[in-house]
Parts: sequence; structure tokens; C-alpha cells
Amino acid sequence: MYRSLIKPLLFRLDAEDAHHLTLGGLEAASRVPLWPRAVRTLTVPGGQALGQTLWGQTFASPVGLAAGLDKNGVAVPAFSALGFGFLEVGTVTPQPQPGNDRPRLFRLPPDEALINRMGFNNGGAAALHARLAALRQRPAPVWVNIGKNKATPNEAAAQDYRRCVAALQDVADAFVVNVSSPNTPGLRALQAAGELAALVRAVLDEVEAGRVRALRRPPVLVKLAPDLHPADFEASVAAVVGAGAAGLIISNTTLARGGLTHSAQHEAGGLSGRPLTARSTALVREAYRLTGGRVPIVGVGGIFTAQDAYDKIRAGASLVEVYSALIYKGPGLVRELNAGLAALLRRDGLRGVDEAVGVDVTG
Repeated sequence: MYRSLIKPLLFRLDAEDAHHLTLGGLEAASRVPLWPRAVRTLTVPGGQALGQTLWGQTFASPVGLAAGLDKNGVAVPAFSALGFGFLEVGTVTPQPQPGNDRPRLFRLPPDEALINRMGFNNGGAAALHARLAALRQRPAPVWVNIGKNKATPNEAAAQDYRRCVAALQDVADAFVVNVSSPNTPGLRALQAAGELAALVRAVLDEVEAGRVRALRRPPVLVKLAPDLHPADFEASVAAVVGAGAAGLIISNTTLARGGLTHSAQHEAGGLSGRPLTARSTALVREAYRLTGGRVPIVGVGGIFTAQDAYDKIRAGASLVEVYSALIYKGPGLVRELNAGLAALLRRDGLRGVDEAVGVDVTG
């Protein structure tokens, strides 16, 4: 029904208006008690084969929701019901901010892609904390993607990330350090190895400082861009792991525009969707090779089919995330991915996702 009826109607609207309309519906659905956990028995049909335990947390499926779709955590129960194994909300900043001027979100249908220059529009850390703390249903881990406010200079960026951690540690199942969005001026400069290592250590120090107060120590992951020079990518990966981060997310949106056909291709912002499929999988493979599988990797970018997800897992991703494909394929996508992954594991004689991680690298 989504692809034949709802999608054509939504695609007649401005992309951001359609986003808000859809998210509003999911927010309303999230207020209906009990149903998300019950529905998950249908949307996560892979059984134990899809399950993993990472960082002491249980993931019923390796398929997660990427950051950016539910920035303020308004629809966590509804997204859980779709069959996601985990959800990443945000990016959140210490103080609320409106983001960049509209229009700032564009669809490229023939390319199955999106371009966004949202600019970390969000309601701030305090509002997100109140929303997550009020959740009665959390069938899947909820990660919080954190960033700095636009007005904060890079030399003071660490304080913004620490403030997010301090505000949200008792409700976050993990933190994702976002230094790779192209839509906050100067942010990507924080990916340089020296600056990145110092930032990760600052975040980890804040997590450790809040451990007794929050009674939890969420793992810290770092999200990198796909546009780094190979030598810089290697240095950044080494910096993240060396500083003690628990994992990597590969990758964020890209500034590249090769091979696009839609007229919106020249809009400023980060490109996501099908054009990133091969590039992000190659970067997952490289990150897995560089780390030797010592930390879990989350593969993101252009996942539209179970085979796309499986390729990233075999390249070294323990988990994967989707966003753009939801816009083009609808809410049934998550169940399709879960069922398809379970079938691919059976085809290859593998008992679980963990047995497939990195097999194309280790051979």
C-alpha cells in the first residue's frame, strides 16, 4: 500500500513537509500502549539467527534506524515496531537550534537518493532527555547521536559533546560522536586524527565521570565521512580506536555527486541513498581490515535490499543502518531486510550474523 498509494501522495509534497507529516503519524502511533513489542514478533522474523550481543546489549536484529530521521526521539516505540534492532536518534546538540534555512531536504527519485542540509535542527538535549526518560516501551536499544551547536567554535566543541553526554547518559544506550556531517561549518575538521582523538577522550572522560550518577556506561562510537582521503581515513580510524572508542559508524553522507541524473543534484548538502552503496561497503571493508575486527563496525549507506545489508556484514559490519531506503520503499522495508538476511544466512550455512561478519575480508 505504501508504494502504490501513500508514497505517490507523499512525493507530491515538499520533502520536509512529507517528513514531518510521516513523523507526526508515527509519533501519534507511539502513544498507543503495548502494540510495538507485540508487533515485533512479525517484523523481526529471523529468530535467533539475527540476534547478537554487543557491548553487553541485546540486538534482536542487526538492522538499525540511522540518525536524522527521528532527531528528537518522538517516535521510538513506532520505529521499534517496524522491526529495527536498534534506533539512533539525533543529532542532538546541547541547546536547541533551528538548523539551516528551508528548503533543505531534496529527493532525487531516479537516483534513489536524498540531499539534505538540515544543519542539526533539534530541540536540544534537555527536551530529548525528557522524552526518552518518559518512554515506557523500549523494545530495542536507543542510541543518541551528539554534535556541537553551530555557534560553538571548534576549539570549544568538546564541551558541547560533554554537555550532551552529561544530560543524556542515564537514558542513552550508546553515544555516537558526529564529526562528519557536512552541514555544520567546520565540523568535519574535527575528523583530523589529533583533534578526533582528543575529542573521543573527552567524551569518554565524561561518560566515566557520570557512571556512578547515571548507573550506566554507554559505549561511545564515532561516525566518519566517506569523503576522507585514504590516508586521512586510516589515521582517523586509528585515532578513534586508539582513544578507546567502542565502535565505528561507516559512513555519513557524501559531498560527491558522481553519476547522478536528477536536477537537484547540484543542491548543497550531504548525499545519501543508493549512490553510496558501493562506496560505504568498501569503506566498511577497509575499516575492518585496519582494525582487525577489534571493535564493532556499523555499516551505513545505500542499503535497499537484504543483499546490500549482507554485503556490508560480510565486509565487516556487525550492524547496519538505513534511512533513505525507508523513504523510497516504506515501513515494510525493515521486515524485508530481516527476513532476507535470515534467508541469506541459511543459504550460506551460517548459524548467526556473527559468523558472517568480515568473512569477505578474512576469507
